[in-house]
Amino acid sequence: MNAIARAWSRAVRTALPGPWPRRRVVGEAVQALFMGGVAGLLEVLARTGLAVPFGAAVAVLWVLRRGFPGAVLVLVGAMAGWSLGPVPMLVCAGWAAGARIRRVGRLLGSVVLSYLLFTVTGTVKDGASASPKLIVGLSLGMFLVFAVLPALYGRYRAQRQALLDALRERNDQLVRERVMVVRQARLRERHRIAQDMHDSLGHQLALISVHSGALEVDRTLTDRQREAVGVLRQAAVAAMRELREVVGVLHDESTALPPAVGAQGAAPGRGGVDGIAELVASSRAAGAEVAFSTEGERRPLAAAVDNAAYRIVQEALTNAHKHAAGAPIAVALRYEPDALVVEVTNPRAPELVGAPVGAGSVVSGGQGLTGLRERARLVGGMVHAGATPEEGFRLAAVLPYQGSESESAAGPVGEEDWVLEGLPAAEGAGEGRRSPAVGCAAGVGAVTLVVVGLVVWGALAFVRGAGDSTVDQSVYDRIRLGESKADVMRELPPGNEFFTSDYERSGPDRPEGAHCRWYSLSKSGSESWSESHVARFCFKGGVLVDKVDYVTKD
Repeated sequence: MNAIARAWSRAVRTALPGPWPRRRVVGEAVQALFMGGVAGLLEVLARTGLAVPFGAAVAVLWVLRRGFPGAVLVLVGAMAGWSLGPVPMLVCAGWAAGARIRRVGRLLGSVVLSYLLFTVTGTVKDGASASPKLIVGLSLGMFLVFAVLPALYGRYRAQRQALLDALRERNDQLVRERVMVVRQARLRERHRIAQDMHDSLGHQLALISVHSGALEVDRTLTDRQREAVGVLRQAAVAAMRELREVVGVLHDESTALPPAVGAQGAAPGRGGVDGIAELVASSRAAGAEVAFSTEGERRPLAAAVDNAAYRIVQEALTNAHKHAAGAPIAVALRYEPDALVVEVTNPRAPELVGAPVGAGSVVSGGQGLTGLRERARLVGGMVHAGATPEEGFRLAAVLPYQGSESESAAGPVGEEDWVLEGLPAAEGAGEGRRSPAVGCAAGVGAVTLVVVGLVVWGALAFVRGAGDSTVDQSVYDRIRLGESKADVMRELPPGNEFFTSDYERSGPDRPEGAHCRWYSLSKSGSESWSESHVARFCFKGGVLVDKVDYVTKD
């Protein structure tokens, strides 16, 4: 029972797709009653006696058109071929099928099957009184106008609405992506600020700490002065610790992004390779022993490479002052054929010689070397840092002169580029796609051409059929009773039952056992629009036995 209930519930949901608010229920009921009433009224006017059955069937099919658009189109096509009442429903069924059937093959199959049933039922009903070719032509023209054109327009509307919905979703996605990209730009700016604070302020604080340490052991100072210098040194160390904490917040590993290539410019007035000499002079002024050498022919450097070389030397000197205070430092720049080599080396501090690795209490955030490696990677270079066999430390970087291909081609990336980065280009994005209106317009054009051709063909067929069913008064007068049927038929046109079928129920009584043919009689003189002149020829035994003309009321 549960399986039957589930199957029934599924069938109902398919046939009557929801939701069903009260307003929609009332609207559907009113529309169904209206369509059924129109069908019944047309049947009454056609005098077929099928007003109630066709009206009820149309009302039911109107309700089911959303759940079973293809089946409703087929059934309505069969009904409309038999009678005039369901023709308005055929328009609605075609519209619903075009709008709701997504697969082209299924829609085409439903339309073809509906047309075949439309033609078959029309032929079965009127085949005895009209030419089959005429019935097929008229049914094709009617079906194209009342079913195919609404189906094409319904499909166009559905595809247009789907395209608009897709464009709205794409626009919402682009807005979300723009917000995300702006957020990424902010995170990159935070990362840049953190790295600049680490490189610049950390270096200056390290120099202050070195100066203070040198003054603390100066014998020429009084105890009070050495105490003040000690306080200064402790303040510098505390400032470095707080700086590390701030940099850690700005340089959060969970949110930080690698800085854009070329986004960091050199510090004003002291950046680049030319500023390395000032860094060395500042360290010497603090009492450190620093040797500076340059080898090779100087080459022009890209802005990002120039700034990276400066920051590498700055970070290396800062680390040497913190971890090996008092040890001699060697800074070397070598211009190789394809790259600039930056090297900074120092032995262990004199007071730490023989001490285990890691001795000392200097504050270290552990992010300096990571930032240097990232800077070098972004310009196409590399950084190596490690201990030397003499228990010292060596930092070496290899930087190509022109930087990486992406950096040299794209140039510096600003905030505006970050905002637009990653957004798909809207202009020309759909050049390779066809609009849904193209296919529907082509279908409408083809249907229009077919309908026009059928109208022209129908007009010509009507004119020819009217001529074939009309006999001139002079021909009527020439034909005599007793002539053979063959001789009479040579005088008469071939005839057309479509135009003369109503004449069979009019006129005087026919001779017993005779076979008769009816024609419209072309008679000179005035003729009322409500009257028709009819000529009747009856044959029996291959001989003309009766010839009569009369007037019938239309």
